[in-house]
Amino acid sequence: MARSRQFLIFDADDTLWENNIYFEEAFDRFYEYLSHSSMSHAEVRSILDEIEMTNAKIHGYGSKNYARNLAQCYQRLAERHIAEADLEAVQEFAHAILEKPIELIEGVEDTVARLSERHSLTIFTKGDLDEQRVKIDNSGLSKYFEHAAIVKEKNQAAYANLAEERNFDHARTWMIGNSPKSDINPALAAGLNAVFVPHARTWTIEKTEEVPQNHPRLIQVERIRELLDHF
Repeated sequence: MARSRQFLIFDADDTLWENNIYFEEAFDRFYEYLSHSSMSHAEVRSILDEIEMTNAKIHGYGSKNYARNLAQCYQRLAERHIAEADLEAVQEFAHAILEKPIELIEGVEDTVARLSERHSLTIFTKGDLDEQRVKIDNSGLSKYFEHAAIVKEKNQAAYANLAEERNFDHARTWMIGNSPKSDINPALAAGLNAVFVPHARTWTIEKTEEVPQNHPRLIQVERIRELLDHF
């Protein structure tokens, strides 16, 4: 379909490497520490989701902001006196994410290496600038990418700006990612093409929108290696 030179934009977290699994582990530790007498794991998670959705508009994403969110959730739900040590403890669950190694998703390095031989590759990710830069550097994938861009939010305007700044031909530009909300739908809205690569443990908030069915500029694959069948 796209054997001529294309502009391939890759999401980073949960497309190139594992990310949300570490946030889920931090939440599991938080839930155990909270030890609420009546609220289930899912109910506490729902409250945290509300806090995250509100705070993301102000503070953005990443483990540092997740620490803030956990602290606020604890303050709202704790059934005992809240000591400073409690807030430090729950925030440490999030800070520990920074110490996790970069675990590339199966097939990623071989796939991007081969694609880089005939296409222009860009990393496009959102979150804390320093945190995302460290991930990119530690991934070992930088050598395959011509450019990397980190933004506060990946919305239609962000995709339009990236395409304009990089002088991408919209008809030959593809956003590749696992999130309907941040990768697929805003890229399509900006007039780009998209490839949806689902991840079994994508963050709940990133699935608040659905991928359109039978869209003429959308491809869906089951795993990243399948990109080689298209590009």
